[in-house]
Amino acid sequence: NTCLLTLQVIDPMNVSEPDSSFAFVREFILLGFSCEWKIQILLFSLFLTTYALTITGNGAIVCALCCDRRLHIPMYMFLGNFSFLEIWYVSSTTPKMLINFLSDKKTISFVGCFLQFYFFFSLGTTECLLLAVMAFDRYLAICRPLHYPNLMTGHLCTKLVMTCWACGFLWFLIPIVLISQMSFCGSNIIDHVVCDPGPLFALACVSAPATQLLCYTLSSLVIFGNFLFILGSYTLVLTAVLRMPSATGRHKAFSTCGSHLAVVSLFYGSLMVMYVSPGLGHSAAMQKVATLFYAMVTPLFNPFIYSFRNKEIKAALRKVLGYILRHIR
Repeated sequence: NTCLLTLQVIDPMNVSEPDSSFAFVREFILLGFSCEWKIQILLFSLFLTTYALTITGNGAIVCALCCDRRLHIPMYMFLGNFSFLEIWYVSSTTPKMLINFLSDKKTISFVGCFLQFYFFFSLGTTECLLLAVMAFDRYLAICRPLHYPNLMTGHLCTKLVMTCWACGFLWFLIPIVLISQMSFCGSNIIDHVVCDPGPLFALACVSAPATQLLCYTLSSLVIFGNFLFILGSYTLVLTAVLRMPSATGRHKAFSTCGSHLAVVSLFYGSLMVMYVSPGLGHSAAMQKVATLFYAMVTPLFNPFIYSFRNKEIKAALRKVLGYILRHIR
């Protein structure tokens, strides 16, 4: 009862004529985790539970922030959009992972693979941009508190959120179109849990160094650019906090930034390992674990991180929960 693999057989008599010998790929095999059936069922249960908790936790925050008018301020508007984004981000890959755990073939269509590729990377880029905007919001709130209400208005907040979503879905559009136009032949096995550019480049009939360089350059720019912006914002925030005469004020400032810094550390730590240094020869197992960490673990922890020490969010969640329980009874 081990996982079955489907391999394409190439006729050795036709190797000398590559143009006619290779059957061009119409679907891929997402290999995922090769293990015994019992382990597959165990992983399916674990991933399903994680997915359900992620949807529930982030959905609860979205509902709480929408229902409580007191939280209709820029900081919580960013958080609500971030939680909404996390629901779609985890949904871009996890359902297919769950299906593959129960399937012997583990296939994904050519179009389905590139749709997953597009939405996974676009939503990930949007998340990077939103984290940077949230850091900018904290910088204005702490470093320029008197001007904050006039600077971070609801109109500006809406424009920043819309810009993040628009840029996120446009950033990788050209590389994904270029990769989808490449010819794939021979083996169609992707030794990964998601459709990722690295394995796709390895399956291409002809190497495309320019497209590969463009893809990794854009990945590095969005990751490093936003990370350095966040780092610069919090350097200024830290400087301003340390100058505060009141210990209570310093503690309050640190508490408002701590949750965001925790999420940034979790997300960027695993992301940089995967997409900033593709030439380091990461093992397939390491790639899968790193991908699962930022694709599933971080979205799961976000609701708990943001609501653990935030009294306003906890009060809003209790209000929503009480409303639901009253209607159930």
